[in-house]
Amino acid sequence: MTNSVSDHASQPSSPRETRVVVAMSGGVDSSVVAALLKEQGYDVVGVTMQLYDHGEATHRKGACCAGRDIHDARNVAARLGVPHFVLDYESKFREKVIDEFAASYASGETPVPCIACNQFIKFADLMETAKDLGAHALATGHYISARDDGRGGRALYRAKDAARDQSYFLFATTREQLRMLRFPLGDYAKAEVRDMARRFGLEVADKPDSQDICFVPTGRYTDVVEKLAPASVVPGEIVHLDGRVLGRHAGVIHYTIGQRRGLGLGAKVAGRDAEPLYVLRLDAAKAQVVVGPREALDTRAVRLRDVNWIGEGAFSSLPPEGIDIMARVRSTRPPVPARVIADGDGGALVVFAASEFGVSPGQACVFYDADENEARVLGGGFIAAIEPAIMMASKAPPLRAAEARRAPR
Repeated sequence: MTNSVSDHASQPSSPRETRVVVAMSGGVDSSVVAALLKEQGYDVVGVTMQLYDHGEATHRKGACCAGRDIHDARNVAARLGVPHFVLDYESKFREKVIDEFAASYASGETPVPCIACNQFIKFADLMETAKDLGAHALATGHYISARDDGRGGRALYRAKDAARDQSYFLFATTREQLRMLRFPLGDYAKAEVRDMARRFGLEVADKPDSQDICFVPTGRYTDVVEKLAPASVVPGEIVHLDGRVLGRHAGVIHYTIGQRRGLGLGAKVAGRDAEPLYVLRLDAAKAQVVVGPREALDTRAVRLRDVNWIGEGAFSSLPPEGIDIMARVRSTRPPVPARVIADGDGGALVVFAASEFGVSPGQACVFYDADENEARVLGGGFIAAIEPAIMMASKAPPLRAAEARRAPR
């Protein structure tokens, strides 16, 4: 297996002497990881994280980490004959993921909580737990690959199955974490993983994949924000790009960048506004939803904060003119040609070769090797500000470096 646990020089000489903690979510992917490693002779220990009060989502299909999932993980571990622990991470998960999600969403951003979960919980606290258990490696069911880079470290690569690739959610992984992390499913397609689950006799072989954010059991993000940050939900105006007030809204949390339907304007918009209007910006400070034509959603460049670099050398040592990369601004989009320029303050400017559509602050922009066939993950950062492809008189001026230096909450 390309992503075997023993592919790093610091590992013991045999699988039997190598303890691997597997993060078991109760789904088919992590269950197969545990089964594969057990079959290969590794000393496997299963750990399931209880991340939130799962009462409301216990039996809801499409939500992960709920009570049913803990039950499934326990059953898989029992079938495989490996130790299994359920650890309570509710407090840390609430602080680092849920509360940050609510604050970011209320500010008009489009956060990606799965990135924060990997960054602050799975690859931080869980990794420390794995070390406490005497583990040499921590394995997960993510569809991504990690291999030796030939220089004593490890490099991250997109999964073989592009439709399952999860590299977008793992860009914040550090070089140090990569030394201990293992991703055995990087070279498999989902259908192959389900076939392996059947071969191992796992009851979760046909279990549906998680679709929703695990702590949003209703599937409605606004419910979480209204519950955790009610004071942030402020009614305001729907304003056209040219400054005209077109209507009212009940809070910016009810809108997303690029949204066309459900703006609540109806017959109020006519004449020159008969063309479809889209949400262009969410200004929580002014309680404004800014709308305009579709072409105003085209983005020429983005400013990033909190950049993580796992490419060659140091990010601050990149040439002043930057380097060519492939960039990805949403998990559902393919990487596109771009150039990244370090700003010297932990942030970056990414300029796209062709305009990107509907980019939103709070999302991640992930870097890949400019040779698309290489598929190496170079890092990424969080979008702090965007620069439209067309500059209209009523729009904001070009981005300034200071706008990319907003301190993280």
